[in-house]
Amino acid sequence: MCRSAFVYSLFISIAFSLSYIPAALAQDNWTLSAQHEGINVYTRPASNPKLKAIKVVSNMPATNSQLLAAIMDIETCSEWVYHSRKNVMIKQISALDLIYYSELDVPWPCENRDFVVHIQVSQNPQSRVITVNSPCIPGYVPQKDKIVRIPHSVGNWTITPIGKNQVRAEYVLEVDPMGTIPAWLINLFATKGPLETFKELKTHVQQDKYRNTHYPQILD
Repeated sequence: MCRSAFVYSLFISIAFSLSYIPAALAQDNWTLSAQHEGINVYTRPASNPKLKAIKVVSNMPATNSQLLAAIMDIETCSEWVYHSRKNVMIKQISALDLIYYSELDVPWPCENRDFVVHIQVSQNPQSRVITVNSPCIPGYVPQKDKIVRIPHSVGNWTITPIGKNQVRAEYVLEVDPMGTIPAWLINLFATKGPLETFKELKTHVQQDKYRNTHYPQILD
């Protein structure tokens, strides 16, 4: 079994880029690791020595509600998340609180990964900054044959309005790499995963159904 590192759907693929961070980077500061078309990808070791951390930042032409609606549209994640194979809503607690299952398509020789995530949204009414917390939930659904369950990850979106129909999207992820990964697969996901995901999201969020979405609980 190839025990490689994957996490929750929005940026599970970027975990591959975290297994080769040198010890010299064991510091609090983020290190820029990739940059393309206004998308910046940063890495650093996490507070827990078993975890690694990654941050992706980019400005997007969207409102708070527009970007949030795209993120919360679970069944369309495979349209923009790199190597996302399947996403299924398990429980819709409220418009801003849900639990879902995701499976990721992982190239051979590694096995596919799956996980369950609990998404909860909050907003600071003064700054209008939105926080989306999305940790994995271990043991919530039975494990499947030939699919490796991701037991731990912590992901957080921060959506900051910076102008009319403009937001700054930031995603931070901490994940347990869970063992070794083939070098060629590390290179593939380290260079393509975060950039391709955010690139696709910028296009995906422009759909009319997101443009026309407004959450009563969210200030745009």
